[in-house]
Amino acid sequence: MKNIRFAVLLAATCIGTTAFASEALMQKAGCVACHAKDKKMMGPSFKDIAAKYQSDQNAPAILAAKVRKGGSGVWGPIPMPPNGPEKISDADLKSLVEWILKGAK
Repeated sequence: MKNIRFAVLLAATCIGTTAFASEALMQKAGCVACHAKDKKMMGPSFKDIAAKYQSDQNAPAILAAKVRKGGSGVWGPIPMPPNGPEKISDADLKSLVEWILKGAK
């Protein structure tokens, strides 16, 4: 019984740590200036992005490219500026895109 409790506690801690780390990376990269987890700001919410791309197998590559190159027209007229590796590393970008596609949980 103690092992089960420990496993549940460990899993909850890891999930919470992942969410916290992802949110900290979003802050560091400046994503939260225009995006929020569950409400539209200047850009779409992370949950809306996850919903839009949930059935697209190419979503991780598409979203990473959008972050790198910037763009406009998909979510409205306000453009998203490009975000190079000096702003967010490839590894951090991959992590954040995965977090977004999981529904930003």
